Amino acid sequence: MSQHPKLAILGFGTMGQAISAGLVEASGYPAAHIQAADVHPAAGKARAGALGIQLSNEVEATAKAAEVILLCVKPRELKELLAGLTAAGALDHRPLVVSIAAGTTLAFLAEHVPSGTPLIRAMPNTPCSIRRGMTVLAPGKGVTEAQLAQARVLFEPLGRVMDLDEKHMDAVTGLSASGPAFMFVILESLAEGGVQCGLPRAVAVELAAQMTLGAASMVLETGRHPAALKDEVTTPAGCTIAGLMVLEDGRIRSVVARGIERATQVAAGLG
Repeated sequence: MSQHPKLAILGFGTMGQAISAGLVEASGYPAAHIQAADVHPAAGKARAGALGIQLSNEVEATAKAAEVILLCVKPRELKELLAGLTAAGALDHRPLVVSIAAGTTLAFLAEHVPSGTPLIRAMPNTPCSIRRGMTVLAPGKGVTEAQLAQARVLFEPLGRVMDLDEKHMDAVTGLSASGPAFMFVILESLAEGGVQCGLPRAVAVELAAQMTLGAASMVLETGRHPAALKDEVTTPAGCTIAGLMVLEDGRIRSVVARGIERATQVAAGLG
């Protein structure tokens, strides 16, 4: 497989566009090597044109010409899509197929593509759209290290990439993919607290967002446990411990953890 294999992106919605932009604008992937297809291409026409990639509604023809196929459709649409591709012989050349459909197992994918098709399950999140995302890859049986490396190339321009066993993918979906929504609620709550104490709303939102970004960056860049970093801020009889006690009264830890648990349970049923 070449350094920049011919790539088909099937489904050109939010994630399809984000991945395309990351490849073309951040990694130098040749736009001429990317073709996108969507049953409703008009919605993404302007973005595709700005990136210089081809976009059509010819899903099977786009797949036939590709060495790597990225499936960016919703889980409920995947079975019909794969059936159409298989019936048209669009996967007979055994391209590498990467699916970002939540809750859709490698076993399900294998049942609906020709035998021997290399498969990788991926779970990106919405911050990929600003290249601050997290993507987890779970390779199927027979996937080579070279093929896994090629999948990493697709997502590395969008943020961090990690490889895990498939058994963890539903938890990854609940934590990493659903997590931004949880953080937005927490951010909103932090800002509301600032407004309650007299800050202008725009100021409170900016302070909360930058503080959250900084705190998360400290965890990633230092490799230290969040609890250790928290203790450094929490001086005896200070304002931080006073605020933390109120949060503990509200069972913040268990409520957030249970939210991840519930999102994981639902993710397992999406496919």
